Amino acid sequence: MSSKFYRGALILAALGAFFVSAPMVNAQPSPASNVMDAVAHAKEAVDHGKQGHADALVAHAEKSLQYAERGGKGSHVAEGMKHLKEAIEHGKAGHADVGTQHAEAALQHLSEAK
Repeated sequence: MSSKFYRGALILAALGAFFVSAPMVNAQPSPASNVMDAVAHAKEAVDHGKQGHADALVAHAEKSLQYAERGGKGSHVAEGMKHLKEAIEHGKAGHADVGTQHAEAALQHLSEAK
């Protein structure tokens, strides 16, 4: 009798552990979280662009663009992505000043999307 009780308790504990941990394993960042990460990298892109570091501007703008693409839909996100692409293009050409202007515009739009 006690054997059946312990077996039942063990099964319930195993199922409980599975259902508690399953959502954590499959958790995905929310679109709002992705936009916040995009904003953080856009800020880094602006900071490096102001220092004339075109390569770092490009790296952070690309990372920001990746997060923005997963950040959901909306006019501010779309406009921010457009400016990030321009920032990347100008940064790759070595134009840190123009790339910075586009990164700042992207930052403004992404900040409004939060």
